Amino acid sequence: MFFTCGPNEAMVVSGFCRSPPVMVAGGRVLVVPCLQQIQRISLNTLTLNVRSEKVYTRHGVPISVTGIAQVKIQGQNKEMLAAACQMFLGKSESEIAQIALETLEGHQRAIMAHMTVEEIYKDRQKFSEQVFKVASSDLVNMGISVVSYTLKDIHDDQDYLHSLGKGRTAQVQRDARVGEAEAKRDAGIREARARQEQVSAQLLSETAMAQAQRDFQVQQALCDAAVNARKAQADLAYQLQVARTKQQIEEQRAQVLVVERAQQAQLQEHEIGRRERELEATVRKPAEAERYRLERLAEGPQASG
Repeated sequence: MFFTCGPNEAMVVSGFCRSPPVMVAGGRVLVVPCLQQIQRISLNTLTLNVRSEKVYTRHGVPISVTGIAQVKIQGQNKEMLAAACQMFLGKSESEIAQIALETLEGHQRAIMAHMTVEEIYKDRQKFSEQVFKVASSDLVNMGISVVSYTLKDIHDDQDYLHSLGKGRTAQVQRDARVGEAEAKRDAGIREARARQEQVSAQLLSETAMAQAQRDFQVQQALCDAAVNARKAQADLAYQLQVARTKQQIEEQRAQVLVVERAQQAQLQEHEIGRRERELEATVRKPAEAERYRLERLAEGPQASG
């Protein structure tokens, strides 16, 4: 009897004349009933939600990480398929997924423990590559290949990630208060130093701000002085220009008056000449004519006597 399977599963035939068992991935095989048996194993790609809750990192900060992994049994690789059959034959797809998930989660936890929160948070690609590399080398022995792994989420319950910029959670809660016993002493010293450094830093910051403010005020005063000087020069230049313009106007007016007076003098001279000519014509000449006539009249009787 022939049995077939799709590309997403493999068949293993064992029993009479099947030693070692025959493995067929995506195809068909002849099975003799009662003498041989057939088992199937899934080759589907499995999506695993790899969650690691509250794992302590290298500096002792507990964080939770969620990764997404794609894994599958490689049916085209005979050695890996044989290893997978030895490990998972007879198991359901969910059981295979659970085994792969626990293996990935273990490697994810181990890598988290050897890295700092900053390294995981700031270089997710590096973290993903390490989990992928370590998990692949382990799962390949089971016949499972890791198709992909991506860091999906990273969070914590102590707001450490939120406070990364605030000094690694007060130096991870002051290094767990520097080990309880000596912590109270050393932590007090370190906290005092931290406060002193904070005060010093604050004073330096305030000094720098004050210096910057003074520099700004000096620069502003210099700019204001330069602006006022230029404005004063401009005002003075304007006033000088106004004075020159007024002077030129006055000089032009004086010239106009001189011209007008000259013209008036000429007009007066013409008027005097006209009047003299008029007087000559209307008074003097008639008077001289009359005198001449009278003189002639006076000379007349004498001449006749």
